Amino acid sequence: MGRFSLAEETRIVEAIAPCTGAAAAAGDYINMRYTPRVAIVVHIAQGNAATVALTIEQAKAAAGTGSKPITEGVPIWANEDCAADDKLTEKDKAVGFTTSAALKNKIVVFHVDTDVLDKANGYEWICVKAAQSNAANLISAEYIVGDLRYGAQDSPSLIS
Repeated sequence: MGRFSLAEETRIVEAIAPCTGAAAAAGDYINMRYTPRVAIVVHIAQGNAATVALTIEQAKAAAGTGSKPITEGVPIWANEDCAADDKLTEKDKAVGFTTSAALKNKIVVFHVDTDVLDKANGYEWICVKAAQSNAANLISAEYIVGDLRYGAQDSPSLIS
C-alpha cells in the first residue's frame, strides 16, 4: 500500500480566510456533487472569553441561494487546548458546535456527509459559519475533500 499524500489525494479549499470574531464569518460554499463527504477544519485562537458558535449551512448554489442550516447531526471532534494536547476528542453529533470560553487555541472538525443534505429539494452546497464573538478571537477554516469522484486533481471546481 502506498503512502498517503494529502496534497495528491484530497482537495484543500479555503472556507473562511483568517479573520477576527468582531463580525459573523461565512465560509465560501462548496459543491458536494462530486464527493460523498467533506471534513471542515476550523482553527480558533481565542483571545477573549466569548464563546465561538459554529454552524453548517446548505444551499442550492455557490451564491448561497436558499441557504438554511443542516438539520441532521454530523460527527464532530475538537481540541479545545492545542498547547496542552495534540488529540481531538469526539463530541456528540450535532448541527453545530460552540467552543468553551477558555482562552486557548482550538481546532474543531466537522465530518459532513452528503446524506445530511436536502438533496430532494436541490441542496448540494455547504458552508461553515462562525457567529460574531469578539475581535480578539481569530478564526479560519478550510474544507478537506477526499474521495472525489474524478480524483483530487481532475475533479471539476468545487467552488463554482
